[in-house]
Amino acid sequence: MSIKEISRNKCFGGHVVKYGHHSDELDCEMKFNVFLPAESSTKKVPAIYFLSGLTCTEDNFIQKSGAMAEAAKHGIALIAPDTSPRGVSIEGDDDSWDFGTGAGFYLDATESKWSKNYRMYSYVVKELYQLVYEQLPIDENRISIMGHSMGGHGAMTIYIKNPSKFKSVSAFSPIANPINCPWGQKAFSNYLGSDKESWKQYDTIELLRTHMNERMDVLVDVGTADGFLEKELLIDELKKAVKELGRETEWNIRYQDGYDHSYFFISTFMADHIQHHAKYLNA
Repeated sequence: MSIKEISRNKCFGGHVVKYGHHSDELDCEMKFNVFLPAESSTKKVPAIYFLSGLTCTEDNFIQKSGAMAEAAKHGIALIAPDTSPRGVSIEGDDDSWDFGTGAGFYLDATESKWSKNYRMYSYVVKELYQLVYEQLPIDENRISIMGHSMGGHGAMTIYIKNPSKFKSVSAFSPIANPINCPWGQKAFSNYLGSDKESWKQYDTIELLRTHMNERMDVLVDVGTADGFLEKELLIDELKKAVKELGRETEWNIRYQDGYDHSYFFISTFMADHIQHHAKYLNA
């Protein structure tokens, strides 16, 4: 399956390019954005995937984060997928902002109503991953992943389960323990059904308990004025679990005073995250 260029804009010496393609995993047409640094015109470059949060499309990160300035300094590409299948017309997928359209939760649904289209885990890890390195000047051996909120959850769980595919991971305001928060419980019960054991494969804290052999270096930032901090993100629970498992040296969890859940927060600390990944991508 080939990707089709939709638009191209010059940016920091490189280009932001929007592509479209038919997704076999999701059985619909999908779009994604890529920042290709200047170096990509002559060689393959490393890349960072950014997984966005609830209600977002492939555009939010590219338009609001300011990430291209720092990525260009390091010669790193940025890849921004969408957050769910589009235009699949399943009854109920547009009824609420935190489930269905714009809220794929980076899992593979198993409930029959959703399982044909809602396969964002396989879309990111398998289909898009392969399309990008086969058809764009991206070095498949130097790829990292990060995300925000629902996308932070996606980035961390995908990284933990695929250490050979991704060199490093970071997250802004991630949903760290979705099996124990309202957003996660709503999504998981609908996408995955009532068997809560099956939910654990998409929960960062649960995965940490079962993946003790992989050594990690994870950067997490969250704002202390984030309105979702206590009820939905459960960062305190992540910090507690990391300590209980003796993995504090692997996780740098930073509480940023006065910052909220928005892209104003993300853009403030984006350079730190790009630099975190550059250590591994340009080593």
